[in-house]
Parts: sequence; C-alpha cells; structure tokens
Amino acid sequence: MPGYYLSCRPLHSMNPAQWLERIRGHWGGIEIRNHWRKDACLLEDKTRSRNPNTVAALAMLRNCLLFFLNENPHTSNINAFTEAIAADSDKAFDLIMRRF
Repeated sequence: MPGYYLSCRPLHSMNPAQWLERIRGHWGGIEIRNHWRKDACLLEDKTRSRNPNTVAALAMLRNCLLFFLNENPHTSNINAFTEAIAADSDKAFDLIMRRF
C-alpha cells in the first residue's frame, strides 16, 4: 500500500535521498511517540477482542490517555499515570473537564 507525505517544501529543495531521510525520520518519530508506547506500555498488541467496535473504543481510550499524559507536565511515567487515573475516577473526570 503506498503512503503519502505532504510537505510545504518545494519538490526540488532536496534531492531524493534527502527526501527519503526526512520522510523516514518523520515516521520514525511517530513510531516512537505513539505506536511503541501503545504497544509496550499499554499492551495494545495483546488486545484479543475481534469486535471492531471494542477495538476502536480501546484505541480511542489509549489515544486519549497519551494525549492527557502529554498535557500533564508533572508526569512522564505512563504506567504511574495510568494507575493514578484508574485509582481515582475524580482525577480522570477533572482531566476531561479541564479540556472542555
């Protein structure tokens, strides 16, 4: 499946090798920031449900958790953050309400 990369840079501003390096760096950053954390820390690959609605809902919750983690400057440990949210429903509600 082909992928696409959008850029505001002019096509001829870089040679093909430079474009390739830039694109790989972009996707590598996404892999580290998002996919790896969801797989390694939130155990996304261990999800056994085959129900598409369940899988989508769990993915959305994981994305929200990562978003709130990034927004909280006092927490960098994803496991501690997850446990704190799970232990205190008021804290989870406060996080959500602060955004709206």
